[in-house]
Amino acid sequence: MAKPAKTDRKAVIDQMRKQQKSADRRRGAVIVTVCILVAVGIVAAAVVPILVDKWDDRELDNTALADIGEPVSACQDIETKKADGNQNHVPVDTPVDYTTAPPAFGPHWNQAGVAPASFARKFYTPDDRPALEALVHNLEHGYAILWYDETIADDQAAMADIEAISRKFGDDNFRDKFVAAPWLSTDENGKKFPDGQHIAITHWSAGGNGVTDPAKQVGVFQYCSGVSGAAVESFMKKYPYTDSPEPNAM
Repeated sequence: MAKPAKTDRKAVIDQMRKQQKSADRRRGAVIVTVCILVAVGIVAAAVVPILVDKWDDRELDNTALADIGEPVSACQDIETKKADGNQNHVPVDTPVDYTTAPPAFGPHWNQAGVAPASFARKFYTPDDRPALEALVHNLEHGYAILWYDETIADDQAAMADIEAISRKFGDDNFRDKFVAAPWLSTDENGKKFPDGQHIAITHWSAGGNGVTDPAKQVGVFQYCSGVSGAAVESFMKKYPYTDSPEPNAM
């Protein structure tokens, strides 16, 4: 049997090399494609929840305040208690023992006449909330504070409702003196809201618009089993910032 010519062997070798290179290119393309798909999957896993949250936020931003969360029926009747602590400023970092959970009045930190929670800041988390003694100063200046407990803090939908409510209030009109803040298990040695209630709205009332007699001041409380934008709207209309010991202070 005749041996193949050298040129034939070279042609076979060249063909084998071409086939190997082609296989290598296909394998490389497959690897690159798989890597791209994995990367896209990783990015999608991180981005999609954010986009969904943003979409949910956009829907809530187009929802009227009164239509966010539960109806007013989720809340108990408004209560009032005789207030004290008007102009009772104590040094910063001095702890104050408040008698109610949460507070609506009482001694508070001296912040040189400026409420410590920024007028432009409407929502606080358990990680960045000011001290109670600081927020009571806001109450003296006419703020309404929505307090949420840890049950609400663990509920993603409820927290989205609270954040949406807070975005309904701007920073260019005193009528928007509103803060949403957590009520922590460490607050007041673990004092809790009434059974079954996870939201509280408080306000420091002067006893009526234009009233200046400290003896007429009351703390206003409304407890709710869930988040209710309708309750917030009704509460703030009934107890506006003008009905407070220092309505014209920031």
